[in-house]
Amino acid sequence: MNDYSLSEQELHDLQVLHRELSEKRQADRVKAIVLLGTGWDPSQVAVALLHRLGYVYKKPKKVPGKADAQAQKEFLSRYKKLKEQQSEQDVILFMDAVHPQHNPVMACGWIKRGKEFQVKSNTGRQRLNSNGAVNVETMSMIMRYDDTINAQSTIQLFDQIARCYPKARKVTVICDNARYYRPKLVQAYLESSKIALLFLPAYAPNVNLIERYWKYFKKIILYNRYYETFKEFKQACEYFFANIEPHLPALRTLLAENFQIIEGKMGFS
Repeated sequence: MNDYSLSEQELHDLQVLHRELSEKRQADRVKAIVLLGTGWDPSQVAVALLHRLGYVYKKPKKVPGKADAQAQKEFLSRYKKLKEQQSEQDVILFMDAVHPQHNPVMACGWIKRGKEFQVKSNTGRQRLNSNGAVNVETMSMIMRYDDTINAQSTIQLFDQIARCYPKARKVTVICDNARYYRPKLVQAYLESSKIALLFLPAYAPNVNLIERYWKYFKKIILYNRYYETFKEFKQACEYFFANIEPHLPALRTLLAENFQIIEGKMGFS
């Protein structure tokens, strides 16, 4: 059927019927016919009905395919017990490395229909190598920048952490299974340190709260932003972490302990 034209009387009768129908599905069908009869094309009607049914047009969310939901639940149970049992001066930190590249990250924004918004890009692939640990109780971040993240730079970060919490009896650092957190050199250092590592389950970035911190950092500093030189790019990154106060309200909301369990299988919900 290609001709959806209706007479004025037919439209009037359908509109009256639509107002009288109490069953939602039937009402939606009549509404679709009315819209088609008033000049809407089928694709517009389909979109309108999908919105009415509570659907939105968006990309699926990519999650680790090998995530273990039970391991995540067990970790969160251990984390909760750790918080309950720690002394007042003990500290828990979430640690992770981030490697922002000297190039804009393209992100959606409000652009007038029919117009384009262009963002310059760089041809090089220079990036910062940063390792950090955040205290989600105070939102304080301990950061360092290195040519490469390895066992030596990790130990230097641990030294910074220990100096920042001189009164703490124990500092638990939650981290992923990156190779630079597990070498013998790091393990030997930890034997005589008040820092203890608590490793996350594999494929579970969703329970490492610092990942949300990095996401916010990228949104503010990298999304649709062009930096002419690597020096300017590095200064912008360093300025963000050195002047975090304006962002604290947003970060406190973002880093709330509302953990989501990843099931490790794709699907729509």
